[in-house]
Amino acid sequence: MPSKTPYKVLCVCLGNICRSPTAEVVLRHYCDRQQLAIFIDSAGTSNYHPNKAPDLRSQKHALRRGYDLSSLRARQLKIADFVEFDLILAMDFENLSEIQALMQQAKHEMKHIRARVALMSEHDLSYPKQALPDPYYGGDDGFEQVLDQCESSSIAWVNIFKQHLQ
Repeated sequence: MPSKTPYKVLCVCLGNICRSPTAEVVLRHYCDRQQLAIFIDSAGTSNYHPNKAPDLRSQKHALRRGYDLSSLRARQLKIADFVEFDLILAMDFENLSEIQALMQQAKHEMKHIRARVALMSEHDLSYPKQALPDPYYGGDDGFEQVLDQCESSSIAWVNIFKQHLQ
């Protein structure tokens, strides 16, 4: 019997060096903890940092909580992602709009798209439908806020996945 294709989630921010790689690793951690067969990746709506490692401050703060971002590399969101992924999670409203615009282009160019688009905090009770603030130009508190929100939103998504994917 062929193995079922795992559910695939893509976390997306602007540059793919702070928020979305953090979201990728945190969401993966919580999915793995619940033994959910979910593939998780990340991308950026811009191509500002192609193939660059996550911001060193993101890596430092994540590592303090046990999350290793060091192997990740930035990439840009592409039309094929709307066919490859089941769920694309935007970190904020501006990127949500960019993703939705690219999704319209994908619908026009592809015969079938698979992805549903949502906000990372869509189901988060602690940060209900709140943007994940970009910490890039700020201090340490911003990176801690990203981790707090990613953990909270990831737990909320895991609960959704457990209800709908098992």
